This record gives sequence, structure tokens and C-alpha cells, in this order.
Amino acid sequence: MKIKSVLRFFVSVSAFLLSICSFAQLPSVKIDNLKGEQINTNSLLDDGKPMIISFWACTCKPCIQELDSINENLPDWLEEADFKVVAVSTDDARFSAKARSLAQGHGWEDFVQLYDKNQDFMRAMNVSVTPQVFVLDGKGNIVYSHTGYVPGSELELLDAIKGIE
Repeated sequence: MKIKSVLRFFVSVSAFLLSICSFAQLPSVKIDNLKGEQINTNSLLDDGKPMIISFWACTCKPCIQELDSINENLPDWLEEADFKVVAVSTDDARFSAKARSLAQGHGWEDFVQLYDKNQDFMRAMNVSVTPQVFVLDGKGNIVYSHTGYVPGSELELLDAIKGIE
């Protein structure tokens, strides 16, 4: 009996958190793109495509593993759904060049690459640890989120993208 009550509690909390997540929106923050130009994060919505936003750092091995896995699967995934991947480096100005070099070395050229040197976007999205990944619909609503990475968890991202109507 006690186990059923605990299970009901966790289901209720999960449903509540999911409902909050579905109302969350992409915040408007100025951030550097790959060319070093400042853009507003709202411009990511200009094409109306769903997106995966992954917050990563140079020193975060799980971040790099997850982005490598997404990159490896991306050609197949794009055959199933039309979306984009946004990789947001949370490295500060001292490591910005290293982050750009690392992204280039890993072949992430199909990603929209952003550099959040002051962690403004990170704070606006309530990211406290990396890797943190969000799936947003084409209107900027957060429909899925997870923290951390274990091999295979990237498949949840494609499922979330395919679940967007």
C-alpha cells in the first residue's frame, strides 16, 4: 500500500513538472554566434523549426559525448524530422577560443553554435549543470528537458522532436 502511495506521488510530481515545462518559453538573451556577432536568442525561432538546445562546456566529457552522439545520428534523424541543433558553449571568455576549436575538431558544423561567455543564456534557461539539453517546438515552447548524459539517452531527444505536432 505504501509503495502505491509513493508511486502516485511521483507520478503527480512528474506530471506537474511536465506541465510547467510545457509552458516555459525560450528567453530573449543576447549571445555570440560562431562568427563572434551578437544575436538575440529569439532569432533561433525565425524559421519556425523545432530545435534541440544543448548546453556544454570544454571540460565536460559527458557534454562532448552527447553532442558527438547527436552529430553522429543527425543525418538519419533529419530523414525522420525537420529540426535543428543548437550547441551553446557555457565557457567564459578565457576558454571561448578553445570551445570554438573543440567544436570544429569534433565536426559540429551542422549545429548552430553559440557562445555564452557571460552565462546569461544559461541563467535565463535555469541551467545549473552541464550537460543540460532542451527540446523546443517551433514557437519556442520547451517540450522536453534532461540533465546529464548516459549513452542512449540522446534517443529521447528524437522521440521528443517527433512528438511535436
